[in-house]
Amino acid sequence: MCGITGYIGYGNKKILEKMTESLKHRGPDEQGFFVKDEVGFGHCRLKIIDLVTGKQPIFNEDRSIIVIFNGEIYNFKELRKKLIQQGHKFYTRSDTEVIVHLYEEKGEEFIQNLNGMFALALWDEKNKKLILARDRLGQKPLYYALAGQALIFGSEMKALLQHPNIKKELDFQSLAKYLIYEYVPVPHSILKNIYKLGPGEYLVYQNNSLKIKKYWDIKFNSNFKSQSKTQNPNYYLKELDKRIDKAVKIRLISDVPLGIFLSGGIDSATIAYYAQRNSSQRIKTFSIGFTDKSFDESRYAKTVAKFLKTEHYEQILEAKDCLDLIPQIVDFLDEPLADASVVPTYLLSKFAKKKVTVALGGDGGDELFMGYPTFQAHKLAKIYQRIPLIIRKHLINQIINHLPTSFDNFSFDFKLKKFISGFEYQPEIRNQIWLGSFTPKQLHNILNPQICKEIQQTNIFNDIKNYLNIINRESTENRLIYLYLKNYLQDDVLVKTDRASMATGLEVRAPFLDYNLVNFVNSIPHKYKLKRWQSKYILKKLMENKLPKGIVYRTKKGFGIPVARWINKELKNFTLNLFKKSKIESEGIFNYTYIQQLLKEHFSGRRDNRKLLWTLMVFEMWLEKWMK
Repeated sequence: MCGITGYIGYGNKKILEKMTESLKHRGPDEQGFFVKDEVGFGHCRLKIIDLVTGKQPIFNEDRSIIVIFNGEIYNFKELRKKLIQQGHKFYTRSDTEVIVHLYEEKGEEFIQNLNGMFALALWDEKNKKLILARDRLGQKPLYYALAGQALIFGSEMKALLQHPNIKKELDFQSLAKYLIYEYVPVPHSILKNIYKLGPGEYLVYQNNSLKIKKYWDIKFNSNFKSQSKTQNPNYYLKELDKRIDKAVKIRLISDVPLGIFLSGGIDSATIAYYAQRNSSQRIKTFSIGFTDKSFDESRYAKTVAKFLKTEHYEQILEAKDCLDLIPQIVDFLDEPLADASVVPTYLLSKFAKKKVTVALGGDGGDELFMGYPTFQAHKLAKIYQRIPLIIRKHLINQIINHLPTSFDNFSFDFKLKKFISGFEYQPEIRNQIWLGSFTPKQLHNILNPQICKEIQQTNIFNDIKNYLNIINRESTENRLIYLYLKNYLQDDVLVKTDRASMATGLEVRAPFLDYNLVNFVNSIPHKYKLKRWQSKYILKKLMENKLPKGIVYRTKKGFGIPVARWINKELKNFTLNLFKKSKIESEGIFNYTYIQQLLKEHFSGRRDNRKLLWTLMVFEMWLEKWMK
């Protein structure tokens, strides 16, 4: 894994070095530069494949094509063999070098041939053309900006901020999205005029003209099966077994030690099973646990490790381990992200890094196989809809709102209150309300009135609506899967995993996000994913004879920390300092009176405001670190 950055237009070696240095955590092993005329490329390398000759930038034979690359190409050996047969000469053993030769052969269509996770920048010297590209599912990040006759790009926003042409100006429309989503969705960023390239997209910059092109998107129609096999679950089970096996196998290629993140849930356990099946040695597995049993899953991870006979490593964390880290999370989150599981993800990455440089994880399983409780909640919503409005509004909702508050992980009252908070919206928007923090109505309470005037409320969910225009002919279930892959997975889960792991110099690979596997899983009818009330039905059916049934059929539990309790106790002083009246009022962004109301409700135990307060806390920490 690596960090890439650069510019076309105004810049010099000194600026480039500062940009590159800001990404050193992503690639601590070595740096590489290319500077010529108006072009500057910088690269930080984490050595994974070809430890000796794989330094970047990488060039073609006549050095007219230059590439810097972050990620892994899993099919590079097949591509390399074919390119050699076509007459190309290689000077490294790296996966990156296939890119320059593929471009020579296929032009912009070279991206279609890559199976991997990546963000890359390619400069075509003869045609004076820059190409920026991102992998199909968005596993690797890429920011860009047009500023003062320069196109500036980087793996993280902090690299762009080192360029003198970039101005730090908060985008209030993006802030409103963050408060609702808990992240800023693609293509926006929290700052004006800085954007994120979307998954499955590439950017072409030539003759001072910028174009964004799409080379791949999620599809639900499929050519995998004949009509006679459509209703046969055994066909899907056999194919799923082969495709997961292959996706895991090709991700075991590494010139450095490799292991598995093991949470004790079915997704990571499935990856561990196939990894061990494809390894002649005991696979290393890693898990962390917590002394707070409401959030601890370590015993399940231990059960899986024992069953699979892996070489298992476990670390049990005290509250202090997480609490000490919280003020530091914005060091590696240069854009606010209110997913509290970034804290244990960082600690797990740091723990695994002591033994390995590459880890495989289970990201993508919940989105592809309908594993989130929200999928079941949508089925429940159809039933709830039949109850007369007057009974729902004046009886049931009132009872739910007055349920005693519990600060346990995904407590009963928390889920019910979330359920009714989003019920009035159409299913796709409702789903986002369930996942996020503030509701659109609450924006008027939390934001300064002047900022509220600047925000176009009608555009809060325009990203979701744009996606819906693409898949409007699909079933509601498929639309929800699509939105999970396009929003929550790419802008929350994968960002969290990338930033937390890269901050420790660890590469994390996600076999479930092999695009060939994704294409196949999306061809499986949703009735085999959510069968009655059983989530992940077909995955569980596949694994019920391969893993302990107590693991396969156990209730889903999120990978979180007890934020609600900590705000009331260990984090109380820290929280109050973040929300000092003088500080909030001088910033002029939030309504201090409403923050006080949220705090009083939470401290008294009348309401669980963990998500609202944590979202505000992360933003305030980010503001202090990156904007002052």
